[in-house]
Amino acid sequence: MRIRVGFGYDVHRLVEGRELWMGGIKIDHSLGLLGHSDADVLLHAVCDALLGAANMRDIGYHFPDTAAETDGMDSKIILRDTVALIATKGYRLGNIDATICAERPKMNPHIPAMKRCMAEIIGCEEEDISIKATTTERLGFTGREEGISAYATVLIEKDF
Repeated sequence: MRIRVGFGYDVHRLVEGRELWMGGIKIDHSLGLLGHSDADVLLHAVCDALLGAANMRDIGYHFPDTAAETDGMDSKIILRDTVALIATKGYRLGNIDATICAERPKMNPHIPAMKRCMAEIIGCEEEDISIKATTTERLGFTGREEGISAYATVLIEKDF
């Protein structure tokens, strides 16, 4: 078996008039994330980590923010298509370890639903997905509630 590790990061600005999507689920909040797609930073970080582990460039290469077909795109589709892309090279997910950085809203109550959603899309067990949430102790753009970021590390596997 061959294993590879990838790392991903994403950040988007919080703004009025947008829905807040995180880990494939909609979270009630007065602000949402601004982006070309639905701006789900968690799914974007996971996709970048998967693509990086498979040495297949990044999310912007495969889903450019200049393309009309990706405008307003549901990031669950991006995750599904990313899993299919790495499968073309014979890879499948081993596990995900991700962290969401946000002051508000609190993410911990939503983590079980995020894990269920992501596991269904990827076709893996919820046990294969670890999602944590933290704040930045009110420091930086996250602390000022100007945006939300996410980090993800993944392990992918290929049988020979």
